[in-house]
Amino acid sequence: MNQREQWASRIGLILAMAGNAIGLGNFLRFPVQAAENGGGAFMIPYFISFIILGIPLMWVEWGIGRYGGTRGHGTAPGIFDALWKNRLAKYIGILGIFLPLVILIYYTYICSWTLAFSFSSLLNLYPTPEVTHGVSSPKEYLAPYQNYLYNYIGATTEGPLMSPEPVAYLFFFITLGISFWILSRGISGGIEKLSKFAIPLLFVMAAVLFVRVITLKSPVDPEMNAIKAFSFLWEPDLSGLLSPKVWLAAAGQIFFTLSLGIGAILTYASYVKKDEDIALDGLSTASLNEFAEVVFGSTIAIVSAVIFFGFSGAKEVASGGAFKLGFISMPAIFSHMPFGEFFGFLWFLLLFF
Repeated sequence: MNQREQWASRIGLILAMAGNAIGLGNFLRFPVQAAENGGGAFMIPYFISFIILGIPLMWVEWGIGRYGGTRGHGTAPGIFDALWKNRLAKYIGILGIFLPLVILIYYTYICSWTLAFSFSSLLNLYPTPEVTHGVSSPKEYLAPYQNYLYNYIGATTEGPLMSPEPVAYLFFFITLGISFWILSRGISGGIEKLSKFAIPLLFVMAAVLFVRVITLKSPVDPEMNAIKAFSFLWEPDLSGLLSPKVWLAAAGQIFFTLSLGIGAILTYASYVKKDEDIALDGLSTASLNEFAEVVFGSTIAIVSAVIFFGFSGAKEVASGGAFKLGFISMPAIFSHMPFGEFFGFLWFLLLFF
């Protein structure tokens, strides 16, 4: 059997695994889920799900992946076959290839939006609203920014298929090309080397945006500040604890944010060294992801929206989903602050990473 490539260092492995998890789910999906499911009360089932589901399942996937890797397998069908010598195992394992492939296509396209919008922010290409902030509703004020996004992705065209702008195809193929180039360089020379650079940079960008957000002032309400805005997300509505929907949403967010059950962790773990402490590494990876999600993910987008639009306006924005929060409201907020072009660039580059 040929010697398979392995992760060159523990820190590279942890950062790569964390990079596999940290992304749109942390900075966009999490604050929307929390805002819609009781705010601070959502965090109780969230942390319970993290402890009793997230960490154990992370360890299970690490263990199964490394077991398959020691037998020369790096994909779910081969790994499952090594675990259970039954034809059915391979068929079940096919899901571990199909699901990541579907997610890859979707995420590559969404990531290309973030790359394009980082340049749109830097070059200040966003339209100017025709109504005054504080007088109009958030829906009216955000209409030009929504149209900008819809025009970019072709959502305003008639018919069953969207017709994105030509520049959207350009950024998609740039993103796809970057991904293939990194993968072509292998585990240690590509993914690990990138992760050692990109993940620390991601946290630096998140920290810069965090500081900017907590010093943000409302353009229409001098009494509004970051402390009051935090209450929107962290004041618990304990009645939500009686709702199965809240518990299901919390568990779903844990699966989503840790990338559990889709096959990616299995493949990454198949390149782990035989003597690696996967219990410690798995816990470190999950904790790093949770730090990014709870500290930065709960702060940057939703707190900015509360300061800028107020409590009722932020609820309206959050009810529109993650894309409205990240791609429509955030450009509007950045356009009203000094050096907003730079902070908008950081925001979308953060999502791209």
